Amino acid sequence: QVHLVESGGGSVQAGGSLRLSCAASGATYSSNMMGWFRQAPGKEREGIAAIWIASGATYYAFSVKGRFTISQDNAKNTLYLQMSSLKPEDTAVYYCAAGRGSPWYATDEYNYWGQGTQVTVSS
Repeated sequence: QVHLVESGGGSVQAGGSLRLSCAASGATYSSNMMGWFRQAPGKEREGIAAIWIASGATYYAFSVKGRFTISQDNAKNTLYLQMSSLKPEDTAVYYCAAGRGSPWYATDEYNYWGQGTQVTVSS
């Protein structure tokens, strides 16, 4: 069992930055990939970034590439998402997840999820 807790969400103006954190505990060794997903009102949950735990290889959705950076601190069992140049369309509930992650963007490939944190970007 893996327990994930996100933090760091909030409200920011367009062009601003936020850093999300995801603290992991439990059997984290059972997962290959950790990812960030988001879900806007009325839309499906989408994968935006992921990191292969063992190698640190990263993957990004086209919509956030160059603006968001995923990273991990293995000593702290913490996953991060640095978000810059935020846009109103980035407004969503952001979730971290852990699982097999193959492919990285598929929600079905993740069996552990956090509770989500709200990010609101105003124009």
